[in-house]
Amino acid sequence: MSEHRRILDRVYALRSPEEVEGTYDEWAATYEHDTTEGMGYAAPAHAAERLSRLLDGRPRAEILDAGCGTGLVGAALAEHGFQVIDGLDLSTAMLEEARAKGVYRDLGKADLTRRLPAGDDSYDAVICVGTMTSGHVGPEAFDELVRVARPGAPLVVTVLDRIWEPSGYKAKVQALQGAKAVRLEESTPQSVYHLKENITCNLVVLRVL
Repeated sequence: MSEHRRILDRVYALRSPEEVEGTYDEWAATYEHDTTEGMGYAAPAHAAERLSRLLDGRPRAEILDAGCGTGLVGAALAEHGFQVIDGLDLSTAMLEEARAKGVYRDLGKADLTRRLPAGDDSYDAVICVGTMTSGHVGPEAFDELVRVARPGAPLVVTVLDRIWEPSGYKAKVQALQGAKAVRLEESTPQSVYHLKENITCNLVVLRVL
Protein backbone atom coordinates (compact mmCIF):
# COMPACT_ATOMS: atom_id res chain seq x y z
CA MET A 1 0.00 0.00 0.00
CA SER A 2 1.31 3.44 -0.94
CA GLU A 3 1.94 6.15 1.64
CA HIS A 4 -0.75 8.28 0.06
CA ARG A 5 -3.27 5.46 0.29
CA ARG A 6 -2.40 5.06 3.97
CA ILE A 7 -3.09 8.77 4.49
CA LEU A 8 -6.47 8.50 2.77
CA ASP A 9 -7.42 5.39 4.73
CA ARG A 10 -6.60 7.27 7.94
CA VAL A 11 -8.67 10.35 7.12
CA TYR A 12 -11.60 8.28 5.83
CA ALA A 13 -11.64 6.39 9.14
CA LEU A 14 -12.13 9.50 11.30
CA ARG A 15 -15.17 9.31 13.54
CA SER A 16 -15.80 12.72 15.10
CA PRO A 17 -15.38 16.44 14.36
CA GLU A 18 -12.68 16.53 17.03
CA GLU A 19 -10.69 13.81 15.25
CA VAL A 20 -11.17 15.56 11.92
CA GLU A 21 -10.01 18.90 13.30
CA GLY A 22 -6.89 17.47 14.93
CA THR A 23 -5.91 15.43 11.90
CA TYR A 24 -6.25 18.31 9.47
CA ASP A 25 -4.46 20.71 11.81
CA GLU A 26 -1.51 18.33 11.73
CA TRP A 27 -1.76 17.79 7.97
CA ALA A 28 -2.22 21.42 6.88
CA ALA A 29 1.43 22.21 6.08
CA THR A 30 1.84 19.31 3.61
CA TYR A 31 -1.79 18.84 2.57
CA GLU A 32 -1.56 20.44 -0.86
CA HIS A 33 1.67 18.69 -1.79
CA ASP A 34 0.32 15.33 -0.64
CA THR A 35 -3.05 15.66 -2.36
CA THR A 36 -2.43 17.56 -5.58
CA GLU A 37 0.99 16.17 -6.44
CA GLY A 38 0.89 12.85 -4.63
CA MET A 39 -2.73 11.84 -5.20
CA GLY A 40 -3.67 13.82 -8.29
CA TYR A 41 -6.44 15.68 -6.46
CA ALA A 42 -8.35 17.25 -9.34
CA ALA A 43 -11.80 17.74 -7.81
CA PRO A 44 -11.30 21.38 -6.69
CA ALA A 45 -10.39 22.61 -10.16
CA HIS A 46 -13.09 20.49 -11.82
CA ALA A 47 -15.87 21.65 -9.47
CA ALA A 48 -14.76 25.29 -9.66
CA GLU A 49 -14.86 25.14 -13.44
CA ARG A 50 -18.40 23.73 -13.29
CA LEU A 51 -19.54 26.53 -10.98
CA SER A 52 -17.89 29.13 -13.20
CA ARG A 53 -20.12 28.04 -16.07
CA LEU A 54 -23.20 28.30 -13.87
CA LEU A 55 -22.22 31.85 -12.87
CA ASP A 56 -20.99 32.99 -16.25
CA GLY A 57 -20.71 36.78 -16.41
CA ARG A 58 -21.15 37.27 -12.65
CA PRO A 59 -17.65 37.94 -11.25
CA ARG A 60 -19.12 39.69 -8.17
CA ALA A 61 -21.39 36.78 -7.22
CA GLU A 62 -21.08 36.03 -3.51
CA ILE A 63 -19.83 32.45 -3.15
CA LEU A 64 -19.47 30.26 -0.06
CA ASP A 65 -16.69 27.66 -0.16
CA ALA A 66 -17.92 25.26 2.53
CA GLY A 67 -15.11 23.09 3.87
CA CYS A 68 -12.54 25.27 2.13
CA GLY A 69 -9.46 23.56 3.57
CA THR A 70 -6.27 25.22 2.35
CA GLY A 71 -8.13 27.18 -0.31
CA LEU A 72 -7.69 25.05 -3.42
CA VAL A 73 -11.27 25.73 -4.52
CA GLY A 74 -11.03 29.43 -3.70
CA ALA A 75 -7.84 29.75 -5.72
CA ALA A 76 -9.45 27.96 -8.66
CA LEU A 77 -12.51 30.23 -8.48
CA ALA A 78 -10.26 33.30 -8.37
CA GLU A 79 -8.56 32.07 -11.54
CA HIS A 80 -12.01 32.12 -13.16
CA GLY A 81 -12.38 35.75 -12.16
CA PHE A 82 -14.58 35.50 -9.07
CA GLN A 83 -13.92 38.23 -6.54
CA VAL A 84 -16.21 37.62 -3.55
CA ILE A 85 -15.51 34.26 -1.91
CA ASP A 86 -16.01 33.32 1.73
CA GLY A 87 -14.61 30.13 3.23
CA LEU A 88 -15.55 27.97 6.20
CA ASP A 89 -13.54 25.10 7.64
CA LEU A 90 -13.18 23.16 10.88
CA SER A 91 -9.36 23.33 10.98
CA THR A 92 -7.66 26.52 12.11
CA ALA A 93 -4.38 25.47 10.51
CA MET A 94 -6.06 24.81 7.17
CA LEU A 95 -7.76 28.20 7.35
CA GLU A 96 -4.37 29.85 7.86
CA GLU A 97 -3.12 28.20 4.68
CA ALA A 98 -6.24 29.43 2.86
CA ARG A 99 -5.79 32.96 4.21
CA ALA A 100 -2.27 33.11 2.80
CA LYS A 101 -3.67 32.72 -0.72
CA GLY A 102 -5.32 36.14 -0.51
CA VAL A 103 -8.41 35.13 -2.52
CA TYR A 104 -11.07 35.10 0.23
CA ARG A 105 -13.17 38.02 1.42
CA ASP A 106 -13.71 36.28 4.74
CA LEU A 107 -12.69 33.03 6.40
CA GLY A 108 -14.26 31.44 9.45
CA LYS A 109 -14.07 28.36 11.60
CA ALA A 110 -17.18 26.17 11.37
CA ASP A 111 -18.38 22.60 11.81
CA LEU A 112 -20.38 21.69 8.71
CA THR A 113 -22.33 19.12 10.71
CA ARG A 114 -23.91 21.97 12.72
CA ARG A 115 -25.60 25.29 11.98
CA LEU A 116 -23.34 27.49 9.89
CA PRO A 117 -22.40 31.02 11.01
CA ALA A 118 -24.24 32.66 8.11
CA GLY A 119 -27.72 34.04 7.72
CA ASP A 120 -30.48 32.65 5.55
CA ASP A 121 -30.19 33.53 1.85
CA SER A 122 -26.64 34.89 2.20
CA TYR A 123 -24.96 33.56 -0.95
CA ASP A 124 -25.42 33.53 -4.71
CA ALA A 125 -23.74 30.13 -4.88
CA VAL A 126 -22.32 27.46 -2.59
CA ILE A 127 -19.56 24.99 -3.41
CA CYS A 128 -18.50 22.07 -1.21
CA VAL A 129 -15.62 19.90 -2.41
CA GLY A 130 -13.88 17.07 -0.61
CA THR A 131 -15.86 17.20 2.62
CA MET A 132 -18.65 14.73 1.90
CA THR A 133 -16.42 11.73 2.32
CA SER A 134 -16.18 8.81 4.72
CA GLY A 135 -15.54 10.02 8.27
CA HIS A 136 -16.22 13.67 7.51
CA VAL A 137 -19.52 15.40 6.72
CA GLY A 138 -22.75 13.47 6.26
CA PRO A 139 -25.84 14.16 4.15
CA GLU A 140 -27.43 16.30 6.88
CA ALA A 141 -25.05 19.09 5.83
CA PHE A 142 -27.14 19.69 2.72
CA ASP A 143 -29.77 21.42 4.88
CA GLU A 144 -27.40 24.17 5.92
CA LEU A 145 -25.91 24.60 2.45
CA VAL A 146 -29.43 25.15 1.14
CA ARG A 147 -30.39 27.47 4.00
CA VAL A 148 -27.55 29.93 3.42
CA ALA A 149 -28.07 30.00 -0.37
CA ARG A 150 -30.38 32.49 -2.03
CA PRO A 151 -33.32 31.32 -4.15
CA GLY A 152 -31.98 30.46 -7.59
CA ALA A 153 -28.46 29.83 -6.29
CA PRO A 154 -26.53 26.84 -7.64
CA LEU A 155 -24.97 24.37 -5.21
CA VAL A 156 -22.02 22.38 -6.53
CA VAL A 157 -21.06 19.45 -4.30
CA THR A 158 -18.79 16.43 -4.58
CA VAL A 159 -19.68 13.16 -2.85
CA LEU A 160 -17.48 10.09 -3.09
CA ASP A 161 -19.13 7.57 -5.42
CA ARG A 162 -18.79 4.71 -2.98
CA ILE A 163 -20.86 6.47 -0.28
CA TRP A 164 -23.38 8.38 -2.45
CA GLU A 165 -26.14 5.82 -1.96
CA PRO A 166 -24.99 3.67 1.03
CA SER A 167 -24.48 6.69 3.32
CA GLY A 168 -27.75 8.39 2.45
CA TYR A 169 -26.65 11.33 0.27
CA LYS A 170 -28.85 10.30 -2.64
CA ALA A 171 -31.83 9.86 -0.34
CA LYS A 172 -31.20 13.28 1.23
CA VAL A 173 -31.15 15.00 -2.14
CA GLN A 174 -34.36 13.22 -3.09
CA ALA A 175 -35.96 14.38 0.17
CA LEU A 176 -34.96 17.98 -0.52
CA GLN A 177 -36.45 17.67 -3.99
CA GLY A 178 -39.64 16.27 -2.52
CA ALA A 179 -39.83 19.20 -0.11
CA LYS A 180 -39.46 21.62 -3.07
CA ALA A 181 -36.27 23.03 -1.52
CA VAL A 182 -34.01 22.24 -4.48
CA ARG A 183 -34.05 21.01 -8.05
CA LEU A 184 -31.44 18.43 -9.06
CA GLU A 185 -29.79 19.72 -12.22
CA GLU A 186 -26.88 17.33 -12.48
CA SER A 187 -25.64 14.12 -10.91
CA THR A 188 -22.50 12.88 -12.59
CA PRO A 189 -20.92 9.78 -11.06
CA GLN A 190 -17.37 8.76 -11.92
CA SER A 191 -16.28 12.39 -11.93
CA VAL A 192 -12.61 13.16 -11.33
CA TYR A 193 -11.41 13.20 -7.74
CA HIS A 194 -8.06 11.60 -6.79
CA LEU A 195 -6.71 10.61 -10.20
CA LYS A 196 -3.61 8.76 -9.02
CA GLU A 197 -5.51 6.80 -6.36
CA ASN A 198 -8.38 5.90 -8.72
CA ILE A 199 -11.01 7.46 -6.46
CA THR A 200 -14.03 9.07 -8.11
CA CYS A 201 -16.93 11.21 -6.96
CA ASN A 202 -20.45 12.14 -7.91
CA LEU A 203 -20.50 15.78 -9.00
CA VAL A 204 -23.89 17.09 -7.93
CA VAL A 205 -25.47 20.38 -9.01
CA LEU A 206 -28.56 21.55 -7.16
CA ARG A 207 -30.60 24.71 -7.72
CA VAL A 208 -32.15 26.27 -4.63
CA LEU A 209 -35.87 26.99 -5.02
